[in-house]
Amino acid sequence: MMVATPRPEEPSGPLSHAPAAFASRAPRRALKATPGDAKLHNRTLVLQTLYVSGPMSRADLARATGLTKVTVSVLVAELISEHLLRELGQQEAQRPGKPAILVDLARDAFSVVALDLSDHLLVRGALLDLDGRIVTRVEMPRDGAMGEAVCELAIGLVHELQSRAEVPILGIGIGTPGVVDDTGTVRTAPNLGWEDLPLRSIFEERTGIRTVVENDANVAALAEYSFGDSTDNFILIAIGHGVGSGLIVSGHPVPGYRFASGEIGQVMVGTDLGLEAPYSREHVLEHWLSVPSLTRELESRPQEREQVLREAGQRLGIALAPVVGVLNLAEVVLAGPVDLIDGTLAEATLEILRRRTMPDSHDDLVLRTSQQGEDLILRGATAIVLKDRLGVT
Repeated sequence: MMVATPRPEEPSGPLSHAPAAFASRAPRRALKATPGDAKLHNRTLVLQTLYVSGPMSRADLARATGLTKVTVSVLVAELISEHLLRELGQQEAQRPGKPAILVDLARDAFSVVALDLSDHLLVRGALLDLDGRIVTRVEMPRDGAMGEAVCELAIGLVHELQSRAEVPILGIGIGTPGVVDDTGTVRTAPNLGWEDLPLRSIFEERTGIRTVVENDANVAALAEYSFGDSTDNFILIAIGHGVGSGLIVSGHPVPGYRFASGEIGQVMVGTDLGLEAPYSREHVLEHWLSVPSLTRELESRPQEREQVLREAGQRLGIALAPVVGVLNLAEVVLAGPVDLIDGTLAEATLEILRRRTMPDSHDDLVLRTSQQGEDLILRGATAIVLKDRLGVT
């Protein structure tokens, strides 16, 4: 059994002024609440309210959070001293008396290092601000790298981004293919040649910066939830080298009890061989829907492009219908190459979903493509750091 080393609470080196972690991971068993828990909750509440709503006066913040004015004033003072909030000046007077001072999250005071390991050709990295805006980006070709070589490429990317950072780094977020547990260990990622790799511990030891690691499809779903226009109940289908999905239900990510929720690409949908057919990777959704599979099929059947895309979309609809039905989802979001997923494929998926789910419950189901392009996982990696460090989404 691999034991993770203690996590550093502060970045080391020249960028050593990032605040201590504000949100710890969920405990394995129920613990008695302490005054510290209440303070942590109140801090998170103030940060979340400002993150979503924007500049507010202390009085308005107290009304919005339900906290007392004294509690809000104390928390705001602490957060300003930690450079997480800043005063913006006087609010436009709406009533007689001294105008209130507006406060807001210091959205450009820290940056996040985000890594996207989902592409089989490139390793992508970027510095982003707290609003998910790209400050600078770096990418390196994988050149067929596997195993430890991929890890070294990614660490090199982080060091390059560290050297470019002009403000303290809040944390490192990594979106990676494979099954990732809650210790940041990649249990399995065949596309990268990783097995039981303690990725979070490796990065924290090599960089001195708190790191969060999650499955790339789950990260993409959180990006769509945090920075896109999604509802609180949706599934994101990530179509790339493989096929994965991320679930948000009632505003919360669903990791699954063995951290493998969303592995829809391995669901067997090729049932043409009959009900007695055994599980076979040749008949899983990924066989029809991954970018390499679709590309090969389109190259071999150039005159049948619409038919190839329609069949892939139908297979996706078959796999998704039970999920949409069981969870009563409001939305399906497709992420991947627009030239493949938009149009025929998406239309075929929606047609099958409407045929195979109850009209009364799903007649307003929305199916759309993500508008965040190749920055989707980079922005999601930023979102997991914000959630881990500040408790905000």
